[in-house]
Amino acid sequence: MNAININQDKLHALVGMAVADMSASNGGVMISIGHKLGLYKAMAGAGPLTSEEVAKRAGCAERYVREWLNCNAAGGYVVYHAAEQKYELSPEQAMMLAEESSPVFIPNAWEVAASLWFDEAKTIAAIKTGKGVAWGDHHHRLYCGVAAFFRNGYQAHLVPEWLPALEGVVPKLEAGAKVADVGCGHGHSAIIMAQAFPKSHFWGFDVHEGSIEAARENAKKAGVADRVTFEVAKAGDYASSGFDLICFFDALHDMGHPDVALRHAAKSLAPDGTVMLVEPFANDKVEDNLNPIGRMYYAGSTALCCAHAISENGSHVLGAQAGEGRLSELAHANGFTQFRRATATPFNLILELRR
Repeated sequence: MNAININQDKLHALVGMAVADMSASNGGVMISIGHKLGLYKAMAGAGPLTSEEVAKRAGCAERYVREWLNCNAAGGYVVYHAAEQKYELSPEQAMMLAEESSPVFIPNAWEVAASLWFDEAKTIAAIKTGKGVAWGDHHHRLYCGVAAFFRNGYQAHLVPEWLPALEGVVPKLEAGAKVADVGCGHGHSAIIMAQAFPKSHFWGFDVHEGSIEAARENAKKAGVADRVTFEVAKAGDYASSGFDLICFFDALHDMGHPDVALRHAAKSLAPDGTVMLVEPFANDKVEDNLNPIGRMYYAGSTALCCAHAISENGSHVLGAQAGEGRLSELAHANGFTQFRRATATPFNLILELRR
């Protein structure tokens, strides 16, 4: 390459961006490790601590903990008090790194990133050959990572914000409704609704047997197994019908036949039933998704979402950035006459479909 064609400022900016990405990638591993060792919890609310004090509180070796603390301080995830040579977890940092019930608790997200690395060879083969990779063929860290990452967002938004944004749904749930959660994964969304609406009954359907087993255990632990039923079933052939509400939580875009899933949902609804479609936030144009959230979703779409849809010999491969326009067209073509955005978050679109 002729060096005269290289803009050195642009080159240096690109190299700097790559170094920042490598730093973030390595730092993410440290965040996951800190969570699993209880290091953040050991620091939460304790004020400034020496590395020896952090290590003692967490039951870890100080020399390792010192380097871990410095990595976190360099990334802005821990406050370093240079004069005292002490480290502190601010309330905001604790909310994100130590409080597992917090809506912004983030360490589990790196389980998904880990699974992408573990499955790199599968993704390379898929891109090379055009073949798919089924959800169940991924590394086990994917499932717990996805479930844990989404659970807290659902816990924060589903009952207080998303369901009230749907027309007439909450009164039905309070009185006793029949609800389906299609593509339910580990069942957290169905369990959250069951805890909030004890008069209603919930069914969760998923093709991944391991996830259904985990969902059943989660329902037992949450004390709602009497009103939540989990079954291994495809989105287009679950047997029950007459649902007042059918939910798709970040699942429709993964399906190879989302048209079949929507048609079956339309047929399985009660006469005045509603579908709540929760999808990753996306604008309709690629250029409007070129941001950190879009980058994260496009990566997942490459390795996970498109790969699974293709594994099902899909008629559609929507990807994680399908956008509201494409989803509206799909809904109107498969049994629904009403489609609207009920609400949204930086990470999700919450869409209401009615027949």
